[in-house]
Amino acid sequence: MTATVLIIDDSLTVRMDLAEAFDAAGFRPLTGSTIREARTAIATQTIDLIILDVLLPDGDGVELLGEIRSRPALRDLPVLMLSSEADVADRIRGVQTGADDYVGKPYDNSFVVARGRELLGQRDSESPDAAAINTILVIDDSATFREELKRALGQSGYRVITATTGEEGLRLAAGSRPTALIVDGVMPGMDGATVIRKLRLDVALRGLPCLLLTASEEQDAELRALDAGADAFVRKEEDLDVILARLAAIVRNTSTGAEDISSLASPKRILAVDDSMTYLHELAFALRDEGYDVVLAHSGEEAIELLSVQSVDCILLDLLMPGIGGQESCRRIKASPQLRNTPLIMLTAVEDRQTLVAGLGTGADDYIAKSSEFDVLRARIQVQIRRKQFEDENRRIREQLLHSKLEAAEARAARELAEAKAMLVEELEYKNKELEAFSYSVSHDLRAPLRGIDGFSQALLEDYTDRLDETGQNYLSRIRAAAQRMGQLIDDMLLLSRVGRAQIERERVDLSGLAQAVTDELRRQDPDRRIVLEIQSGLVTQADRGLMRVLLDNLLGNAWKFTARTADARIDFKMQEHENKRVFLVQDNGAGFDMAHAGTLFKPFHRLHAVADFPGTGIGLATCQRVVDRHGGRIWAEGAVGRGASVYFTVPPSREKGQL
Repeated sequence: MTATVLIIDDSLTVRMDLAEAFDAAGFRPLTGSTIREARTAIATQTIDLIILDVLLPDGDGVELLGEIRSRPALRDLPVLMLSSEADVADRIRGVQTGADDYVGKPYDNSFVVARGRELLGQRDSESPDAAAINTILVIDDSATFREELKRALGQSGYRVITATTGEEGLRLAAGSRPTALIVDGVMPGMDGATVIRKLRLDVALRGLPCLLLTASEEQDAELRALDAGADAFVRKEEDLDVILARLAAIVRNTSTGAEDISSLASPKRILAVDDSMTYLHELAFALRDEGYDVVLAHSGEEAIELLSVQSVDCILLDLLMPGIGGQESCRRIKASPQLRNTPLIMLTAVEDRQTLVAGLGTGADDYIAKSSEFDVLRARIQVQIRRKQFEDENRRIREQLLHSKLEAAEARAARELAEAKAMLVEELEYKNKELEAFSYSVSHDLRAPLRGIDGFSQALLEDYTDRLDETGQNYLSRIRAAAQRMGQLIDDMLLLSRVGRAQIERERVDLSGLAQAVTDELRRQDPDRRIVLEIQSGLVTQADRGLMRVLLDNLLGNAWKFTARTADARIDFKMQEHENKRVFLVQDNGAGFDMAHAGTLFKPFHRLHAVADFPGTGIGLATCQRVVDRHGGRIWAEGAVGRGASVYFTVPPSREKGQL
């Protein structure tokens, strides 16, 4: 679809000149001379690009730009500002307000068209459908053949752009980065072979597939075409089907080129810095004839301020100027990370060797006398721009190599880490098995004498009571109690160890049923207890059944124990909603605890009450935390001394963090 360009300028000459240039380049131009006309066009037309003057009869173009950027629907609309090159402050203001580019007057209309095409190409490249369409650039001076080929390519699904000269074709190739190029071998000015040679010297375009057409009947025509760098050769008298087949073959083998490198044929901007207005205007006139956009600055300070908002492709810097001067300006520019790679050529009327060495010593890339011909200066500029392009390409290649090396190093490190983890896991499993075997062995060895102590203590208390006084019986009772507590401690520690190592196998677990089984067992052990037990029905979760039984054994067992001395004792097991999550809760109205200890409550061997008041090993809550942690959940407690305790826990689904 033809792109629409809105040209707003109070100069009729500028409007007509740009409208004609954009129309010839295949765009649909609309023109206006005021801000009011611009607003009307934007409101009623679909605009793809705006060329906007700064000084308009009814207002400021930069203010209109700010208005455009403030509207979400127009925020990404490309805007290219126009103004006199003498108004550096306007250029800076326009770029800072959001202009995509800024071109000074007088301008080269081919530069404006090329830059506009680049801006539209950048926007189109961000479209998700852009990569799916192959764009073919056709360069041919024959309007009849060009249109016939364009029609055939369009019917084959290609997007087609055309040029009538080699020079125009190079600019289009730089701006639109086509998939392939079809060029006529014989054209006025630059012929097809020269076009291809220039493309092959351009880092950004050297990979562009080229099909050379010729009407020549000479035997060596194909050899000359291929020697120039063409990928394929077709005589014009062949059917269009042959051209399409050849094109399809070279497109099929196309690989992505250096799209982030600026082409030598793309629009270039030169910053010229000199305190002599006469020399600046002569210089600008000579460079615009070569298609450059020339930005003029009258001092080093002005140049540095402008470079902070707009990039350029080359800097021409006078050596002797008022203010900070050429050498100091060069030092400051080359000291900037953003600017140090921009080519800088020092200009001077002083032609002695010492001055040349001093100028290059400040960081300048080249040094040329003002007395030199402008042709020499243009050639030096082209050399510096080409050198910068090669450096950019080499930098890109180095970065790709470094990135590849980094990826390889990361992959190697990840592999080594995985191998180390596997070895550690294997070693840990081996050590765990050893530890488990040792633990059972030690526990068995400890249990035997403890059972002996307990058994003989009981026998003494039962059979030799008449031979022991009250003090002896008390000592013996304490010995037996200590042996029993030691046995319970060993059992609890082994249970904690098993809970930490056991493989979790999730299934649907009826927590209400498990809680009922635990409380039934507690009632059988202590049938005389009068206590209210409320278990909410229908509490289910996806968890390991065995570990959930261990959890409820400890939580409900603690609640049973700590309500032993409470009148109207009560224990509840239920579920609540907390921060949009299901939270299970065991609540009692027993001894409670001081919240100052809430942070250490679940640590092993941490006890809040005297053993004589509430016997235990201090392992139970640590075991509960281990169970909940293994399920990826969270456990915490709230309470008050003499007012009971509430223990909360969550059991997230297996996909959440923490599931092993």
